Amino acid sequence: MTALELDVRPLRKPDKHPAIFRTYGELAVGESFVLVNNHDPRHLRDEFDADHPGGYGWEYLDRGPQWRIRITKLATTSLPRIVGDTTARPSGPDGAGVEWKLEMRERDLDSNVVALQPGTGIDTHRGADLDVLLVVLDGDGVLTTERGEVPLTAGGLVWLPAGSQRRFDAGAGGLRYLTVHRRRQSLVLEAAPARDAS
Repeated sequence: MTALELDVRPLRKPDKHPAIFRTYGELAVGESFVLVNNHDPRHLRDEFDADHPGGYGWEYLDRGPQWRIRITKLATTSLPRIVGDTTARPSGPDGAGVEWKLEMRERDLDSNVVALQPGTGIDTHRGADLDVLLVVLDGDGVLTTERGEVPLTAGGLVWLPAGSQRRFDAGAGGLRYLTVHRRRQSLVLEAAPARDAS
């Protein structure tokens, strides 16, 4: 049987990767397709490594000027794996802000590790329209709600209901926490209609 061939050369750049992943998603385990491109799609392979490590095959058939790569589906879904280490600390100058986040393209969850330096915080705000589970990894601090304060200490599991008001203040030891919630839809900006110059 001849493998399906997907030639992405005539497609617009923003349409190429979605077409490739759509084709891959429609394959049964063991099936493959041949990708035809005008260059080595290294960034595409990085995306496959992020989303499907160990679950796909990648074989170069031709290496230019017309690149042909056989991509094979080896597992029904993305494989379970370790995606981070909450004990690892970044080597940045102040170690503040988002230290880690989920990077897979296709997922139902968002998750981040956030670090706040001693004496800093996140101002009062209303959460998005989704529930968040927060796990205090280390340090200490205070969560201020509409009705009072909740002490935060390592190991604490904190429920942040959708739309709830909250403020975070790190204590003397700083504060690191992991958040997990349903994935938010990306904000799509549309261009405003052109003004009539007349």
